[in-house]
Amino acid sequence: MRHLVLTILLALLAAAPLRADDSAVRDVIAGQIDAFRAEELGRAYGFASPFIQEKFRTPETFGRMVREGYPMVWRPSEVTFLEAREIGGKLWQEGFLRDASGRGWIAEYEMVEVDGQMRINGVRIREAPEQAV
Repeated sequence: MRHLVLTILLALLAAAPLRADDSAVRDVIAGQIDAFRAEELGRAYGFASPFIQEKFRTPETFGRMVREGYPMVWRPSEVTFLEAREIGGKLWQEGFLRDASGRGWIAEYEMVEVDGQMRINGVRIREAPEQAV
């Protein structure tokens, strides 16, 4: 009987939704955006997961990719955090970004926990509907 209870408890814990402290997740994303704004590439790179760091190898390469490919992340004129949710066992934090030209974007940040700290494992960007925020 004891093994059955333990097995059920472990199954329930494994099925629990992946959820981190919203403020910790938002602090990581905001910290990376602040680092991009200050052009502190090493600090911005530090908020990325090991997967992203391995992919880009250096803070400079990572920074160049963001600056050239994601200008709305590099220099947003506005950042508003939206909902966080679990999709397919992964934690996604959504945010509204406004770029320098005034266009709105929805950024979906995939978050992972690494050594007890939340890190950014990727971002998907789509244009925001006009009434987004």
